[in-house]
Amino acid sequence: MKNSLKIKATNSLMTRFFAIQKTQVRKISLRVLVLTLLVFVNVGATRALPSYARQTGMSCSACHFSFPELNSFGRQFKMNGYVLTGMSTIESTEDSSRITRLKLLSTLPLSTMVQSSFTHIEKSVPGVQNNSVTLPQQLSVFYAGQVTPHIGTFIQMTYDGHSFGMDNVDIRYANQAKIGGRNITYGLTLNNNPAVQDVWNTSPAWRFPSAGSDAAQSPAKSSIIENLGTQVAGLGAYTLYNNFLFAEMTVYRSAQQGAANPANTESGSVIQGATPYWRLALQHQWGKNYLELGTFGIAPKLYSGGIEGPLDKFTDVGFDCQYEHNLSFGAYTFHSSLIQETEYREQVGAMSDKLNFTSLKVDGNLYLKNGLGGTLGYFYTKGSVDDKVASWTNKPDSNGFIAQLEYLPWYNTKFALQYVAYKKFDGTVTNYDMLGRSASDNSTLYLLVWLNF
Repeated sequence: MKNSLKIKATNSLMTRFFAIQKTQVRKISLRVLVLTLLVFVNVGATRALPSYARQTGMSCSACHFSFPELNSFGRQFKMNGYVLTGMSTIESTEDSSRITRLKLLSTLPLSTMVQSSFTHIEKSVPGVQNNSVTLPQQLSVFYAGQVTPHIGTFIQMTYDGHSFGMDNVDIRYANQAKIGGRNITYGLTLNNNPAVQDVWNTSPAWRFPSAGSDAAQSPAKSSIIENLGTQVAGLGAYTLYNNFLFAEMTVYRSAQQGAANPANTESGSVIQGATPYWRLALQHQWGKNYLELGTFGIAPKLYSGGIEGPLDKFTDVGFDCQYEHNLSFGAYTFHSSLIQETEYREQVGAMSDKLNFTSLKVDGNLYLKNGLGGTLGYFYTKGSVDDKVASWTNKPDSNGFIAQLEYLPWYNTKFALQYVAYKKFDGTVTNYDMLGRSASDNSTLYLLVWLNF
């Protein structure tokens, strides 16, 4: 959901969204927006230094347009194993060969992230309190940085207000070589979430919005590739040829957190055997422009229950595009991703049901050097009738817009105002739950404070 996006256009669309809501909510939202802009416009941005920044000695803005969105340098840093360092290290070499046998960072590469938020849903859900506040929405500790000259980590441990556990993990080995005079970057990745290792902000792990409300209502169905995080472990190999052609193949196996290990008859959504994940991308940078075109996919077979019996066989094939243009006063970025999913759901004593599902997400972003940013995104899902979708149509058809204004007074601090406007929800515009609830009733106003240190 990530073409020129102007701040005025974003404000106009935000105002149009609010105008269709209840009078009281509209007034509150606009007052918050105006106050936010009045305060933010007059404050400058300075540098911030979490884990990778401390390691490299560079500002967070060296790798990010607005965290967590990576720029070209950030993509290279990640692809090369998070090992670039500008700080003093503890080193040991063999005198005979001058081979480095030890290179430790002088301080542990630790960082902390805190998110706190406020959520207002247009129409309260029966039995659930509206206008919810979370502190923390998410509290994470990262071990992120160089381990050896060729191995680096991104390890995230998170408390989400309910439980504490391993979140995203990407441990990499990376190196460089030359073939026919062309540079090649190659490496290995050990991770627990398909696409968390990806360097583009079009993949399911990193696309817009990078944060959303846990209290909001969400459509009943999404693609399988979006739902395997923390449920699998994968080992893969990748290469980047001449800074142009990227290819990766990773194999995943069930490794569910908070569940029996190894999986047993009481486990759910266990993968049969191993699951392949693939990624191909072409990238090119010229002048102030950058373009990436790619494809990705995964094909897991999941047991309906336990470790034997009927299977749900998925094939997800995705296509993505990312464009960036640097401006004298900031940067413009555009992202799009399309996922086509085919599912064969085996039935005991009957033929398999075939279900199709499509997910499209598009977004455009404008980031200014004074820390202000605006994003407009569109999302669309459509699929076969599915009895797991609890609406009167049993169809997973949903669509709408997301508008977000953000401000970074410092490169490691973000304030965001986000509005999600649903036009269709789980198959219909009105009365999707047969209790009178409409798609627009789930529209959500979300305020976020996001700190990294």
